[in-house]
Amino acid sequence: MTSNVTASGPGTVPAPATAATTAPRAVPMWRTALIACVAAAAATTAVAAVARSAGVSLEIAGEPIPLLGFTQLTLLFSAIGVLLAVALRRWAAAPRRAFLATTAVLTALSVVPDLLVSATVATRLTLIAAHLVAAAIVVPLVAGRLPVRTR
Repeated sequence: MTSNVTASGPGTVPAPATAATTAPRAVPMWRTALIACVAAAAATTAVAAVARSAGVSLEIAGEPIPLLGFTQLTLLFSAIGVLLAVALRRWAAAPRRAFLATTAVLTALSVVPDLLVSATVATRLTLIAAHLVAAAIVVPLVAGRLPVRTR
């Protein structure tokens, strides 16, 4: 049996670490959101780059979609999603549930324009994949930072 010696000095044994001293620090929402947004932007750009290298035209109505366009739009709409999460954290009774429900609907709605644009099937599938990849990265990370209940 070991004793919990708390004195310090030569010949003393330090007290064992407690849960309070070993618990990881909570990561702030802004840091998680930043990581999620940047990761999603990189992933959607990679999806587009892989599709383009596989021969997908990535054109809508004859106009090419630049790779940087994937990056910029993913950053923009991911940031809007984070602002939604911050608002729900403040005003919703169940922020996590509200965020997950809202983002599920918004993700489903985000693919509707992809189905309607004047583009090849491969381009449409690439655009849908980009939306789903971004949501798969941002939504769980941000939702994980939201409380289950606030009231």
